[in-house]
Amino acid sequence: DATISLHFSNRLELLVAVVLSAQCTDERVNAVTADLFEKYGSAEDYAGADQAELAADIDSITYYNNKARYIREACQQIVEDHGGEVPDTMAELTDLPGVGRKTANVVLQHGHDVVEGVVVDTHVQRLSKRLGLTGEDRPERIEEDLMDLVPESEWRSLTHLLISHGRAVCSARNPECGECALETICPSSKLDSELDLASGDPWDG
Repeated sequence: DATISLHFSNRLELLVAVVLSAQCTDERVNAVTADLFEKYGSAEDYAGADQAELAADIDSITYYNNKARYIREACQQIVEDHGGEVPDTMAELTDLPGVGRKTANVVLQHGHDVVEGVVVDTHVQRLSKRLGLTGEDRPERIEEDLMDLVPESEWRSLTHLLISHGRAVCSARNPECGECALETICPSSKLDSELDLASGDPWDG
């Protein structure tokens, strides 16, 4: 699967892993969740956890104090409002503490096989701007532009393609424009453009 390298075996583990992955590498998250998922097996476990202890369990993750609070409070809400099960709608997921549209989209697509939008991670954000598909900076606005441009039946495929292309060819600092199948239609190509539309900076600068 091109879009996710986080390790999980159920929807709750997926939700926790995606919350932890914000501004953190999937590799680091996977290293932490190997033990975390052994210790906390249910939403009730997280909901009843001591917050300081939970934070200590994830303290090699960026913003671990905030993320511990989000996970604990989200799981409290899951227990109280959803019978301990991770909800399956965008509205219910984004109502959980610490869960925005990107996290909700990942959980819906990979946990429930439901597509309600486009996952806008750093790769999708960068490529969408480089290709001139959006002029927006905020992920929510970028998602709106992509949803308007692409048929709903292709939203999941678009996410897969942009992420895999971003990892393999169109990297943040040194994209391989000469190897890119989209080079001739890309307004940010280093071969004939001076400006990287993703950053707004000149390629040489």
